[in-house]
Amino acid sequence: MEQFNVLFANGLGVSPLVVALIAIWVIFWKGCSLWIAAKNDQRWWFVALLVINTLGILEIIYIFFIAKKKWSDVKGIFSKTTPTIN
Repeated sequence: MEQFNVLFANGLGVSPLVVALIAIWVIFWKGCSLWIAAKNDQRWWFVALLVINTLGILEIIYIFFIAKKKWSDVKGIFSKTTPTIN
């Protein structure tokens, strides 16, 4: 663990906490966008979202502008009742 902290503190100049927060951010948006792309049977979007890493930017653009979902649709992914995806 000491080597990990030294690498981030001295080598990259990024704290492990920042890396963890970015990872959580990316995983959340990537998971939501992949779920919506799969439900909409959009294979090419699914592959693009899976392969391209843009720190959540492409995922957010896909969800809100391409798939035209609202925040309530994204929250609905995590509720017991699955939202209707058209």
